[in-house]
Amino acid sequence: MTQTENGPLVVTGVVDARTDGPMSGDERAVLDHWLDLYRETVLLKIADLDAEQLCRRSVPPSTMSLVGVVRHLTEVEAYWLRVVLVDEQDVPDYYCTVESRDGDFDDVDPRTAAADVEAYRAEVARTRAVAAGWRDLDVPARGLRRGKEVNLRWILVHLVEEYARHLGHMDLLREAVDGRTGY
Repeated sequence: MTQTENGPLVVTGVVDARTDGPMSGDERAVLDHWLDLYRETVLLKIADLDAEQLCRRSVPPSTMSLVGVVRHLTEVEAYWLRVVLVDEQDVPDYYCTVESRDGDFDDVDPRTAAADVEAYRAEVARTRAVAAGWRDLDVPARGLRRGKEVNLRWILVHLVEEYARHLGHMDLLREAVDGRTGY
């Protein structure tokens, strides 16, 4: 199926290739594995839905939607791995701006849902490359978080926590959209 009554599916052909990963690996291998597993899970949670379904706010009065979470995670990836880790100065505010501080969740639109998913995929590709180029978990990041130093270890643990929390939201949102459940 590549179409619903509301229009074409946004994400198709996603195969669940997740594994348990290095269950006795070193710290970096385990952190990288869990972060990548959760990144893959995001795409599984939004697979085979149309743009309207991705934008559906299933738990009023919350403005949270599946694509809103994707947009939020796009911002999270860019902030932690490009702004904080390597102190990149020209990282765009994808959705959250002074005018719309919660634009990632508040300003979703079925007309941009496919582009929002592609922005997520592109940002993950960029941030995965940035993180791969930074091997030492202990060295302070080049940027600061609220004026404080952090290292890559802290950033990766935080990203795993951030994804885990929002994947829980995505579980509930997806179930409300079409009844689909699963890890």
